[in-house]
Amino acid sequence: MFRMVYPYLAYFSLGLGVDQATLSLAITARAVFGAAGPFLASVADSRGRKTGMLFGLLLFTVGSGLVVVWPTFPAFLLALVLTLLGKYTFDPAMQAYLGDRVPYQRRGLVVAVTELGWSLSLVIGVLGLGVLIAQSGWQAPFSVLTLCGILALILLAWMLPRDPAVDKNKPSIWSNLRMVLTFTPALAGLAIGFWASAANEVINLVFGVWIGEAFNIQIIGLGIVALFIGLSELGGESLAGVLADRVGKPRAIGAGLLLNGLAALILPFLGLTHYGALFGLCLFYITFEFTLVSGIPMMTEIMPGARATLMALNIAAFSLGRALGAFVAHPLYVWGQTPGNLPDWMPGILVSALVVVLFNLFAWLALRIVRRTVIN
Repeated sequence: MFRMVYPYLAYFSLGLGVDQATLSLAITARAVFGAAGPFLASVADSRGRKTGMLFGLLLFTVGSGLVVVWPTFPAFLLALVLTLLGKYTFDPAMQAYLGDRVPYQRRGLVVAVTELGWSLSLVIGVLGLGVLIAQSGWQAPFSVLTLCGILALILLAWMLPRDPAVDKNKPSIWSNLRMVLTFTPALAGLAIGFWASAANEVINLVFGVWIGEAFNIQIIGLGIVALFIGLSELGGESLAGVLADRVGKPRAIGAGLLLNGLAALILPFLGLTHYGALFGLCLFYITFEFTLVSGIPMMTEIMPGARATLMALNIAAFSLGRALGAFVAHPLYVWGQTPGNLPDWMPGILVSALVVVLFNLFAWLALRIVRRTVIN
């Protein structure tokens, strides 16, 4: 649900009867509302990890079901927001659950395994949903997604151990938030996620339009592009699982930020050909996913006493970063593609790539602060 919007942006725009700029603003709104995630996800600190995961799945299922019964732009917007809040409630509860049970020295591998769901959602899910959209229209995926949400609710309610009894002496949500927001390494860690996500979204929001316009690729072709991106992310997650624990999480993050910036810089020039563009996107997404997955286990250890709250704030930082990236992505792309704004030899998407490098630099500066205090 989260990922299918990007490659099929033009098709949702056409089906909903709104222009792409309006849909881009809707995605920005989704990311802004995602900042409310910590207030919902803190239930995993106060009420238990299982409760947090089930609550997140319930929000997701209600959101996707809205479009099934009311296939309009307002329902689509509400679905974007509710399903994002569901994801941003589920993920911190799951990550805190793992942080409670897995030693830090092995946590990079375990987190990487769970993150395979993110890449497989693109490898399998988005390509399959593209076929559905091509055959049955833009609203077809939502019935499938709603059914998946219901099945996941049933499975996790059955499989996960019961939460322990609520401790009345546990810190409140406000106490946990105050602890996190007054601890400098935690704030620096949140800044890494914010700027790295902003950089990623600058390309995320326009790659489907860029590829489609440059090479006249239709919906199934865009699904295949998404498949290759998903395979790249699978590679990035696998590398993080193998390397993050061995070389140290902060060192892995720093290398990922550097390589992602380099991938962004060469993307416009590789993109002069169809296969070059595909290869460049693969490099961009493999390095971003390596960076992101290496960062999650590091964040789970910064504040064990408020683990779920910090992870929720981390995901909120991702969301606000995506909001910034989504806000600037379309204007940057349009400006770069407008004749006369750049020399003839310079690809229009180079403007977007330079902003990616700038945002990654900010993330790298924040990482320097974290490295002074966090263990490898």
